[in-house]
Amino acid sequence: MDTQAQQDVPGFLTNAGGKPAAFMSPPSCSDLTHRRSRNVLKRNSMRFAAAVLVALASSVAIPNPAVAAALQHHAQVPGFYRLQVGDLEVTALWDGTASFDPRWLNGQTTTDGVVKALHKDPHLLDAADTGFLVNTGKQLILVDAGSGTWFGGGALGRMAGSLRSGGYTPEEVDVVLVTHLHSDHIGGLTTQDGKRVFPNAQVYVAKEDSDFWLSPEIAAKAPKDAQPFFQAAQAIAAPYIKAGKWHTFSGSEPIVDGMQLVPLHGHTPGHTGYEFSSKGHKILFWGDTIHAQRVQLQHPKVTVVFDIDPAAAAATRNQLLPELAREDIVIAGPHMLFPSLGRLHKAGNGYSWAPVSFTDQWVEK
Repeated sequence: MDTQAQQDVPGFLTNAGGKPAAFMSPPSCSDLTHRRSRNVLKRNSMRFAAAVLVALASSVAIPNPAVAAALQHHAQVPGFYRLQVGDLEVTALWDGTASFDPRWLNGQTTTDGVVKALHKDPHLLDAADTGFLVNTGKQLILVDAGSGTWFGGGALGRMAGSLRSGGYTPEEVDVVLVTHLHSDHIGGLTTQDGKRVFPNAQVYVAKEDSDFWLSPEIAAKAPKDAQPFFQAAQAIAAPYIKAGKWHTFSGSEPIVDGMQLVPLHGHTPGHTGYEFSSKGHKILFWGDTIHAQRVQLQHPKVTVVFDIDPAAAAATRNQLLPELAREDIVIAGPHMLFPSLGRLHKAGNGYSWAPVSFTDQWVEK
């Protein structure tokens, strides 16, 4: 045949003429060396090509689970949010999230209606517990201290961690303004073994509230299910009283510059709001004016079992909410959904809540 062989005959080499090497003259040493080198190169080239094909096949044809899987990150962002009010830096400090129990709403008709509504809207009673830090440039002022380990069964008590995440430490706090002495607002002041969490802070609370919750006589006459609130308040206040850092006010006496007291009695005997003003801007820390955000804003007359004087609490709310809806004032509401900062607007027979919008621009709005 005239055509050259295109492949080797099994078992022996084929020369360029197509004849079996066994019928040719014996090759020289140089020919053998050249052939061995060529064969080694050929084998290496084939091995390299095979390796490349395997790599391509494994990356294209067979998905790599380690690359294909998107790992979930269950850690949340730190629990603080900053807002500028004039020259004030206000930091909301997340203490935890929970749901308001419908049985805590006064009135069987109200409770039944909310329970029914919860079947369609299970988030109707979602709530938060939030404290607030005001940096005036001269002082660090904490408004309410969260629950600590005194309330919430472990769902709350994150505020000290949120404070540190926000760049501050408990030792730096100069003043604590307490809206009232319920444990979800003062529990963060003191550990269970009686140590002050804010060792350098002066604590201020309305005299009516202090006299009520710290009175052994009133506590002894209180209903059994209210006893834990008295016991907690007394234990939490004790180390500050002992250190001479517990102060009460009964009028409009100045405590810090640029702040005025706003009596909001009813929820507790001395329930008090704190309004800060700076460069024409205002923010009101309203304590427990609202507990169940989506229920009480639409129906301000609804009260809760924690109200010492429900009628007075409703009257306070009915007077305050229209005023706030007419003003451009930021509201800091501990039980509004985090960051618990927003503004109020009239909506039908009730009110709507406009939460502050997230921004990283430190400008006045």
